[in-house]
Amino acid sequence: MVSPRIRVAAYVVRHRAAPELLLFDHVGMPEAGTQVPAGGVTPNERLEEAVLREVVEETGLRRVTVLRLVAVEDKPHPDTGQPRRTSFFHLQAPPDGPDAWEHRVHGDGVDTGLTFACRFLPVPLARPLADGQDGWLGRIDPRWATGTDAGR
Repeated sequence: MVSPRIRVAAYVVRHRAAPELLLFDHVGMPEAGTQVPAGGVTPNERLEEAVLREVVEETGLRRVTVLRLVAVEDKPHPDTGQPRRTSFFHLQAPPDGPDAWEHRVHGDGVDTGLTFACRFLPVPLARPLADGQDGWLGRIDPRWATGTDAGR
């Protein structure tokens, strides 16, 4: 049996008039869909460290705080079918800062060099996220539940 790839995903929320979730799209790659920051965990890296690193690498945001683990999901990669275990975390961002920006991805992952169009959008979301990434939002606030997490 193949061991799953260990990953993290970040639900970065900021509170203004209404709560907003940090999302991004790949510039020039609409087929990738709208996503939350996520990626692999390096050997000997704690999950909380990995989720903070992924947020910085993919969005440039540094002033975020890990609040708690929301869920752990075992689900194969949608393209390769390889096993993955993703830990979803709830993080908080300060209310100030831009509503939208572009960020060039750094690090040593497969996304390095790509540009992501980042933005905060109100929750609940109007549309589902790529790969069912919105599936655990209802564990942060039941009003944010989507069709993806119904019955979880």
